[in-house]
Amino acid sequence: MKTLALILAGGKGSRLDLLSQKRSKPAVPFAGKYRIIDFSLSNCTNSEIFDIGILTQYLPFSLNEHIGVGKPWDLDRKYTGVTLLHPHNYWYAGTADAVLKNIEFVKRRNVDYVLILSGDHIYKMDYRKMLKFHQEKDAILTIATIPVPAEEAHRFGMLKTDDNNKILEFQEKPKVTDAKVASMGIYIFNKERLINVLHEVKEVDLDFGKHIIPHMINKKENVYAYEFNGYWKDVGTYESYLEANIELTTGNSELNLYDKDWKIYTRSEEKPPVRLGKDAVVKNSLLSNGCFIRGKVINSVLSPGVYVGKGSVVENSIILNDTYIGENTHINGLISDKLCEIGNNVKIGITDDLTPNIERPDLLSSGLTVLERKTIIPNDVVIGKNCRIFRDGIIKDTIIKSGTTVK
Repeated sequence: MKTLALILAGGKGSRLDLLSQKRSKPAVPFAGKYRIIDFSLSNCTNSEIFDIGILTQYLPFSLNEHIGVGKPWDLDRKYTGVTLLHPHNYWYAGTADAVLKNIEFVKRRNVDYVLILSGDHIYKMDYRKMLKFHQEKDAILTIATIPVPAEEAHRFGMLKTDDNNKILEFQEKPKVTDAKVASMGIYIFNKERLINVLHEVKEVDLDFGKHIIPHMINKKENVYAYEFNGYWKDVGTYESYLEANIELTTGNSELNLYDKDWKIYTRSEEKPPVRLGKDAVVKNSLLSNGCFIRGKVINSVLSPGVYVGKGSVVENSIILNDTYIGENTHINGLISDKLCEIGNNVKIGITDDLTPNIERPDLLSSGLTVLERKTIIPNDVVIGKNCRIFRDGIIKDTIIKSGTTVK
């Protein structure tokens, strides 16, 4: 089954706010040592799909640096491998438009099928099983699907099928629907039909969910749903991002990072082993290489190179690469981006005040506080919950109330 995988990796991830200030959503770190896109790439490698195009757009530098020539995923090959595809004259206006603007790349690949993936979801999936299903159904297009609760339906493309899994109806992010199955944004097209249909539908913001899929269903083409029952999560909000990370520390997550038969590959930083000081306490946490812990870390995920000082406590938090936390500091419910410096005797999230973020209540209302990359928090500062702290913000006051945005 000759297959080309196209990974759509240009998303801004606006709901991740400060975490996507300097990077695209697929480049956001996850589970300490990984990036979100590592899961789609590793799924391809484990599924023996080695011909991959990555369609980048928004702030691609971090992603490009991470992927390089694809060596960690065994993609540095002579005739296949990974190709980074950037927009040239015009930015991509929609998911299908991104593929259309790279259609010459698709045409030149000697493949029968094109597997289209999103680069910003966390999951493990054997695409070979989906390809087999696609062939058995003699499908033109197959869409991977997953059940979702009714209150989440407005976030997805929702669909209805017959008893043979043929798709009868597709609604893109409906406000009201009785459909219970959602598209995962994973598609298998027959190559020639993909090329033709992208030219058939004339829309400026050409999108698979809005235009291509409904067009093909309306034409009564063989469009089928492949039912996926494994772990899959969209970590597109602060809350879902924290939840998915912290679940990995408790043993309650369905995502097994220790499966020897389905490894998640990444570009690892060359750092020394984890070091625990004589008074260190670590419970239910993930610590990455290069971490040095002299205080307590509880229910948290620490990326490479994080330092936690003597007498400090870090709870229910995600601390990204090379962040320094001083002595006698207490942190609860923090997402800290890379290279932050948090001083001595600082308190973050140690309050019962749950005032939502005044500027962006849609982003922060559950009690988290977020630091932008390279933010410096001086000694003795107290920061409440639901705060957004930008690195260029000058923290003049020693007390920053819950719900505050510091710019």
